[in-house]
Amino acid sequence: MSQKVLITAKVHEYLIDQLKAKGMTVLYEPSITYDGVMQVIRECTGMIVTTRIRVDRAMLDAAANLSWIGRLGSGMELIDVAYAESRGIRCVSSPEGNMDTVGEQAVGMLIMLWHNLLKSSFELREHIWERDGNRAIELGGKTVGIIGYGHTGGAFARKLRGFGMNVLAYDKYKTGFGNEYVRESSLEEILQEADVVSFHLPLTEETRYMGNRDLFRAFRKPPVVINTSRGKVVRTADVIASLEAGEVSGACLDVLENEKLETFSQVEKDEFQYLLRHPRVVVTPHIAGYSHEASIKMAQVVLDKLGL
Repeated sequence: MSQKVLITAKVHEYLIDQLKAKGMTVLYEPSITYDGVMQVIRECTGMIVTTRIRVDRAMLDAAANLSWIGRLGSGMELIDVAYAESRGIRCVSSPEGNMDTVGEQAVGMLIMLWHNLLKSSFELREHIWERDGNRAIELGGKTVGIIGYGHTGGAFARKLRGFGMNVLAYDKYKTGFGNEYVRESSLEEILQEADVVSFHLPLTEETRYMGNRDLFRAFRKPPVVINTSRGKVVRTADVIASLEAGEVSGACLDVLENEKLETFSQVEKDEFQYLLRHPRVVVTPHIAGYSHEASIKMAQVVLDKLGL
């Protein structure tokens, strides 16, 4: 009997072709709903997910034949990993596959902010030729504080080589990673020295809203806040309040607390419009890990980890 693999999101055809080449039947359902998964999961031995579908206990209980779950990207907060593994279901993720594109985007957003690339481009579309108001801040000599030194935090540090920046990194659960381009630091050192703080954290109860106004106020210099990890690592209202109070000098946000625009409350709509209009804010639609190359590399990592 052929093994069936359910794919619940858009993926590169490479992944589909590789699974089929190994004799598997692929159920490619990139728009499937939670209820739709529940209708077919019993017949599946494997499952490929991103951030669209929550894999909870009810789904795992219904997945009588499931033996593995492959997560394209990083972050396993939508999967009840402990319960899955208690049922003998192997869970793997692939942060190695998109870490480079996340690192590149974090650098790009900082350059975009400090060199006023977005602001001046929009001004030109209104026939405003403004040079003095768009004078750049150079990256060289500034200090970046990275919070969370996993795959993407490390990639960001590597991408900063050549810019002449001082790179500090703090990770509560990792030590001994300092090298020629990053200095292992405490959170207190980052608060004292950093011009930029960049979050590279999974979303857990411990990291939820770690980026809050109390933290921003604790910086000696108003930092630029970069978040390419998970939206709920940083509280949007606190970024806005700190921007208005001068406690934060700018923000580069690839992720938001709520990324479904059609479900926004009036408060969320107002916050979103504030961010879009602010001259020292760059917002993108959760695309940091979404390069063409990463779509293949993430698939390769998942297949390798599963031994497929």
